[in-house]
Amino acid sequence: MSAQERLTDALYGAGWGTVKKLPEPVAARLGRTIADLAWKRRGKGVLRLESNYARVVPGASPERLAALSRAGMRSYLRYWMESFRLPAWSRERIATSFEGKDLHHLTEGMDAGRGVILALPHLANWDLAGAWVTTHLGIPFTTVAERLRPETLYDRFVAYREGLGMEVLPHSGGAAFGTLARRLRGGGLVCLVADRDLSASGVEVGFFGEPARMPAGPALLAQQTGAALLPVTLWYDETPVMRGRVHPPVEVPESGTRREKTSVMTQALADAFATGIADHPEDWHMLQRLWLADLDPAKGPS
Repeated sequence: MSAQERLTDALYGAGWGTVKKLPEPVAARLGRTIADLAWKRRGKGVLRLESNYARVVPGASPERLAALSRAGMRSYLRYWMESFRLPAWSRERIATSFEGKDLHHLTEGMDAGRGVILALPHLANWDLAGAWVTTHLGIPFTTVAERLRPETLYDRFVAYREGLGMEVLPHSGGAAFGTLARRLRGGGLVCLVADRDLSASGVEVGFFGEPARMPAGPALLAQQTGAALLPVTLWYDETPVMRGRVHPPVEVPESGTRREKTSVMTQALADAFATGIADHPEDWHMLQRLWLADLDPAKGPS
């Protein structure tokens, strides 16, 4: 393990060990302070966030983009402060910290016994939404996690999410897809963050007027298992309560090859994600490259 990896692991460990013990106003103030310091430094993550917002809010002035990126960093640190504190929250606290719209799409799908896939973008706090589903609705689910370095950091994230009632599978390797399919065929719930392809073999979609690539997994799982595929979008407002919406099911097209069906369904997911991101761009925590134009190595780093 390199010195940088040891430092990263130690920082996250300190977050889970220390931040959850702070009084809530102190933790919130700490999050805003860290966010503002990071924003003022104008590092690569902040510049990438601002560049991504420029596509979401076309024609925005530099002042508007700067204000958005500052709000975005505050939202991002709110996510981290909440996540560090979630293991110490009571069931009642979790239950009152999220309010969802159109939840009947989820509950009806589960009641039908056909399995349900919830697909989300990196909006607001998907871990809080997941904890609400496992504790308040009493529905366990399976998800996947990106392999992180160092391995001890990945283990921390797995232990954290398992402590919230989630079954966590590693993203790397082909075994995850088979396990997810088995859970769905058994009438279970699968939740996947699905607005950024980690495999470099995803599906090309139109996203805010430009080509991007998103994972094929949600659409393929729905086709293979018959599970309902439901987009979900989340957002913060001025209250301590996070909001969310379960969108109508993405249907499997009646005709076409598997590849064609997957393309149509993944585009439908991208369109649903875009509506939520356009309404609440500051809550989209995309500090990485996403659009194909930015992934072009000929363009160099940006």
